[in-house]
Amino acid sequence: MSAVPPLAGSNRRFMSGNEAVARGAWEAGCNLAAAYPGTPSTEILEFAAHYPEMYTEWSVNEKVSLEVAIGASLAGSRAFCAMKHVGLNVASDALMSQTLAGVGAGLVIAVADDVGLSSSQNEQDSRFWGRFAHVPLLEPADAQEAYEYTQRAFELSEQFNTPVILRLTTRICHVKGVVNFGERREHENAQGFVKDPGRLIMTPGVARQRLPMMFEREAEIQRHSESSNLNIIMDGSDKRVGFITSGPTYMHVKEAFPHAPLVKLGLSYPVPFDKIRALASQVDQLVVVEEVEPILETELKAAGIALLGKEILPRIGELSPNVLRPAIAELLGEAVPETVPVKAPIEIKPPAPRIDPATGINVFPRPPTMCVACPHLGIYYCLSKIRNTTISGDIGCYTLGAGHPWNALDTTVCMGASMGIAHGLDKGRVEADKDKKIIAVIGDSTFMHMGMQGLLDITYNNGNVTILLLDNRAVGMTGGQDNPASGRDIHGKESTKVDFRKLCEALGVKPERIHEVNPYELPTLFTALRDEVKIAEPSVIITNQPCVLIDYYGAQPALTVDDDKCTGCGNCLDIGCPAILVTRRETVVKPNGSEKELAFVKIESGACTGCNLCPKTCGPDAILPLADYIRQ
Repeated sequence: MSAVPPLAGSNRRFMSGNEAVARGAWEAGCNLAAAYPGTPSTEILEFAAHYPEMYTEWSVNEKVSLEVAIGASLAGSRAFCAMKHVGLNVASDALMSQTLAGVGAGLVIAVADDVGLSSSQNEQDSRFWGRFAHVPLLEPADAQEAYEYTQRAFELSEQFNTPVILRLTTRICHVKGVVNFGERREHENAQGFVKDPGRLIMTPGVARQRLPMMFEREAEIQRHSESSNLNIIMDGSDKRVGFITSGPTYMHVKEAFPHAPLVKLGLSYPVPFDKIRALASQVDQLVVVEEVEPILETELKAAGIALLGKEILPRIGELSPNVLRPAIAELLGEAVPETVPVKAPIEIKPPAPRIDPATGINVFPRPPTMCVACPHLGIYYCLSKIRNTTISGDIGCYTLGAGHPWNALDTTVCMGASMGIAHGLDKGRVEADKDKKIIAVIGDSTFMHMGMQGLLDITYNNGNVTILLLDNRAVGMTGGQDNPASGRDIHGKESTKVDFRKLCEALGVKPERIHEVNPYELPTLFTALRDEVKIAEPSVIITNQPCVLIDYYGAQPALTVDDDKCTGCGNCLDIGCPAILVTRRETVVKPNGSEKELAFVKIESGACTGCNLCPKTCGPDAILPLADYIRQ
């Protein structure tokens, strides 16, 4: 968990948007906060966990976190849950029913969109959920508003008896700013849980009666949106173009066009059509600037408001000033500033080497890779050596196994999908693939999040899949958060620890088909993998070494290369460890006349943790322990 300094005595502080949201929830009297880690929202709960008045938990997935928050709300406590954009897909089942039932105390759902895809598999726009679920949606423009809007969200939730979505983006979550904050105000609800089967037991008959109430509530919130000070018209002297903004696009527009009039939407759904019509009457042209889908644009055009949007602005990525300026200049017939065009990627290619202009040296590309001594390195080394396979991957650090030098994943879609996709690859195979071995790779936290159901489906339907369950006792990709595999809760206190062997057996895997191996023991791992793919039934290989970045991990003496023994075979490079560096390359001619490239290496001892993977690939035994040095 991230280390957070104690709160300072001042009521002004430099905060990220994530920290500001946590502070706002605490000050609003929130009693419960739940989440599943996911960039860019992860730190919200990490910061919330430092407020003792608020119960916090890492839930096993986003659906559970929302259900926990719903339960707390119905019990009379203000409740909060946080997730990244794709997490709300998982939680949507609960959301779409609870919008009919309403809330008890205030219920706020923070969802963080990854605009620009810094760490996600898609760029979906969570503003759709406001429309789909008929709930209000707030969009802060900076850290101060993230703090304030969180509190306003609780008020709106109770005022209109509805869940409220706080829509963030990566820029809001991670960029820091000065926040003026206050103190906690306890929220009292003496009633507690109130039995109300006509509202809370969502049978078809109850839902049918609640639907008109939901639509009436939405209309009432729409009227509130027109008068709310969260939605404002800001005048400007340059009337040639006016802008409609929400969230971070307000900041982009103000930086690019400081003198332009605009509407700033803080409560962006329901849409305040009258305010927007008022701005439209004051300007020559109206442009809606929204990230990323043309949602407002579509609704406003349907309402008869003339404007431009995605005709001139891209539908992907952030609409930063360097994107806005040339688009508006072209609209106005002005000289277009030179800039790199924003285009959708049409093909994934490995990064090309570049020439350093200062030295003329060909600089090697540096794509994302795994950490030094990551327990997944040996797994992908072995997978890359096994032929005639199709490997279904999942979401986590181990997604990097698709890259160089392993190239050992064939699919990655969403959390837990490795299991179902592997099962489908097995059952749907055609004659050309009849002898292919199907392997699924999934991490411990992802397995508990959405993978268990897939394994049960495989066993129930007699699938033929070999599952690699990578237990590194952490949610590694988002910062090493604890989960039920680590046996510690969000506060680091001892808790229930999942026994994956027993769990897999309970899900239908035969005991003799479950193996627990040390991923640093390459011969053992390779043998288990080679043998299990030959068995025509479900099998699970559980790896059992912790993430190198958490306190469970114990470093060993670092390694070094004996230059006199190194033959340049390059076998150690197939491990993919970033601590192994090529010092020189040579091309030699073999006796048969063919050429072979040699790669001589060294080990960066300051990074090496002595995991002993690379010595197992070294025929001449040129990799040796560096005496008396252990990385701290």
